[in-house]
Amino acid sequence: MKKENKSVVIWLLSGCILLFIMVVVGGITRLTNSGLSMTDWHLVTDTFPPLSEEKWSQAFEEYKKFPEYQKINIHNDFSLSDYKFIYFWEWFHRFIGRIIGLVFLVPFVYFLLKKRLSSETLKKCVILLGMGGFQGFLGWFMVRSGLIDNPDVSHFRLSLHLTFAFITFAYTLWVALDLIYPNKVNAILPLQKLARIALVFLLVQIIYGGFVAGLNAGLIHNYWPMMSDGQFLHESVILEKDSWFLRLTEGKSGVQFVHRTLAYVVVGFILLLAIKSHKFDLNKNQKSGITALVIIVFIQFALGVFTLLYSVPLWLGLAHQIVAFFLLTAMTFTLHRLSK
Repeated sequence: MKKENKSVVIWLLSGCILLFIMVVVGGITRLTNSGLSMTDWHLVTDTFPPLSEEKWSQAFEEYKKFPEYQKINIHNDFSLSDYKFIYFWEWFHRFIGRIIGLVFLVPFVYFLLKKRLSSETLKKCVILLGMGGFQGFLGWFMVRSGLIDNPDVSHFRLSLHLTFAFITFAYTLWVALDLIYPNKVNAILPLQKLARIALVFLLVQIIYGGFVAGLNAGLIHNYWPMMSDGQFLHESVILEKDSWFLRLTEGKSGVQFVHRTLAYVVVGFILLLAIKSHKFDLNKNQKSGITALVIIVFIQFALGVFTLLYSVPLWLGLAHQIVAFFLLTAMTFTLHRLSK
């Protein structure tokens, strides 16, 4: 890494860490059903939570006007203290988003004025700026879907918001890796191709992870390896919806079936990558990346199984999402080191 790029790399990796924290808090927000607690959000006035009991009561009364309270929580003896709990996680999630915006924008302007960004890096950072803004829009777009008639957000929008956060993280890491390893290496094309295919399936798996979370599809068919006693494909997959497209994108059983099946596919491609890699003379970074992939994918697979068997307890659901982040990190690093 060139000395003049060190501060830029630290800046980009700091953004990666904050994005990781953002996704973790987002996972807690989802798993605690906190995402619809802030019904009317303002950029400046909502920088901090309500600071008096009167303000809390006003916010709670506003919350009572929306479907989540009227159709669900009104029947659960939902109190002001309960509301404060879910409000905190949604507020904290959005607060971190603001911090990420500042951490990216302020140093970006500084590096721009100091001419510390090459033309190539500048282009990539402008793309990152756009991705960050679009991610904020996706968050609003997702929450909006749960404040009209349905007391829950659209699982399509939730998955889009989650997946794009993962992609933004991966791209930020890739830009940092370009600066950390400025000297190009010869691409190992067969392994690069396999890693790309594995990455595509991993991203599809992340999308379906969002579907499972949005539909609460992990709360049914809590068996493994079968979906129930003796059924690899549960009959409800077919009975839930009228077409295969709807069955596999909107049906709880169908979405869970795809998520289960894709887990085997992702593991298979990563194992194939590891096996094929023995035919090539790899450098230390390439070997480390592939080894990390194999270890993390098996940890993630095991977490997925236990998360399902125990009906998605908070800590297991969160651990499953965190390790997915580590898996994408290892995949991004490995693909980068196998590429020219």
